[in-house]
Parts: sequence; C-alpha cells; structure tokens
Amino acid sequence: MGVYLNQRRGGGSTRRHTSPMSEINVTPFVDVMLVLLVIFMVTAPLLTVGVKVDLPKTKASVIEGGDEPLAISIDAGGNIFLQETPVDLDALVPRLEAITGNNPEVRIFVRGDQAINYGRVMNVMGRINAAGYKRVALVTKRLDDIQTKLKGTR
Repeated sequence: MGVYLNQRRGGGSTRRHTSPMSEINVTPFVDVMLVLLVIFMVTAPLLTVGVKVDLPKTKASVIEGGDEPLAISIDAGGNIFLQETPVDLDALVPRLEAITGNNPEVRIFVRGDQAINYGRVMNVMGRINAAGYKRVALVTKRLDDIQTKLKGTR
C-alpha cells in the first residue's frame, strides 16, 4: 500500500489518495471449506445403505473392488429394497435392468436379515441370476470384527 501526496501549485492544499485494496482474504473461505470437508467425511459412510438389516456373522473374507455395487436388502419382515427404495419381487429385475442399462457385469450385494427365511434370500438371488447378473454376493458381518469389539468392551 502506498500513500500519494498531490500538491496543487496555486492553492497550497493537499489531498491524500490511497490505492484500492485488490487482495482477497481467503482465510474465511478456507475455514468454511475445511468445515464442509469434515462434515462430508463424517456423513458419507452413513449414506451408503439406509435399510436396517441385522446381518448374519461369518469369517468370510472381504470382497475387493473399485466400482460401487448396487445393494438389495431384505429386512426382517421379508420386504425387499433396491438401495433404499422398497420394491416388489416381480418389479426387482425390471428396475435392475433400468438402473444398470442391462449391464450383467454390475456388482450386486444382497443383504438379508438373519431373522428371515433362507428361502426368501435365495428366491431374490435366483431372480437376479436368472436375469443374467452373475456378480451377485451376500453381505455379512465379519465375525472377527465382532469379536474384536466384544473384547474392547470387557
């Protein structure tokens, strides 16, 4: 910043002119962006699948993959959900085809509540498989994770 003094020859009066400030203070912007980043990091894992299902426990290994799978959930009442949307068994395959664009390589995770009949889960998986989707997996809780949590609470 600079100060300029202009003097008039005749009158002897002085004027002060300051140049306008052209710098942007980015500190508040960075603060807001960091707060938003933290909020999104905390809430993103909670938005994956919203249907409450009590998954069975197993020692199976974790499935690796980079693409985001579709989740089909079956709650304790036997109701079927595609992601978080309730759907009838007869409408499941047409909805899957509409979402995936008839791509049989899409990964599909079936989440079945441990209280429901095994036949209901297999009926859903059979319909999905009959429609041509070959990458279908069952989702469970890892028994190792549950045992670790139990040891930490004792």
